[in-house]
Amino acid sequence: MAKKPFIANRGLSSREKASHGIRVAFFQTTPIFGNIKTNVENVIAKIYSIDAHLLVLPELFNTGYQFKSEKEVSRLAEDIPKGYTSRRLIEAAKMKKIFLVAGIAEKYRGKFYNSSILVGPKGFIGIYRKAHLFWNEKRFFSPGNTPFEVYNIGPAKIGMMICFDWLFPEAARILAIKGADIICHPSNLVLPHCPQAMITRCLENRVFAITANRIGIEERIKKQRLRFIGQSEIVAPNGKILYRASGNREEIGIIEIDPKVARDKNITSLNNIFVDRRKKFYKPLI
Repeated sequence: MAKKPFIANRGLSSREKASHGIRVAFFQTTPIFGNIKTNVENVIAKIYSIDAHLLVLPELFNTGYQFKSEKEVSRLAEDIPKGYTSRRLIEAAKMKKIFLVAGIAEKYRGKFYNSSILVGPKGFIGIYRKAHLFWNEKRFFSPGNTPFEVYNIGPAKIGMMICFDWLFPEAARILAIKGADIICHPSNLVLPHCPQAMITRCLENRVFAITANRIGIEERIKKQRLRFIGQSEIVAPNGKILYRASGNREEIGIIEIDPKVARDKNITSLNNIFVDRRKKFYKPLI
């Protein structure tokens, strides 16, 4: 019998609650490679026990990460939003009245994408395809062709990026410029730097970020052992880590936040992170 994930609930202070906070969450999972039904149904079962407005799941949460061939990707990738995983997430979102962000291997017009889906109480909302592919992902997936979009989910506006996108500050910056209060970040992290780097992404953009990572080990390719570091986290616009998960167990972290905090871009009475940008000096870099 699988162990139940540890569930942590942390709330706002009484002063913060007066600002109409919302509950946001991540689910740090341990997928079984290739067993889509088991991986999806394990998550669906937990969704019904989570009291939150927004839940973020890891990258490729339904398939596992280490593909060995394009044929294998073709067998496991799904249509979005008509595939099995999307349909089950949509059903759960409607029943639970929750917004879900989840990483899925997508099949679209003869190509494969490492994608993230956003669904909610009214069904399918949007999709983001990973812009910055990591390592062997480049062998099987096409680079993402979707823009970094921002979606209104009621009390907050959210954007999506996936795993290795964290290394490119432009990804988080464009979402912040477009008005995101929260960056949803499905991940399968093996490098140690991301949890700390997301503190900087939040500080430099004054946004919340929810990084949903996985745990466990995959070694489906000889001499390419991958250990996923866990440490899923929710970070505030001031860089404070509101919750960080362990590195070795399934975990659900739930935090109450006030999205309005992310709309204050002032550092001092004379400094605003967007107003102070000297855009004319940045153009040669692009």
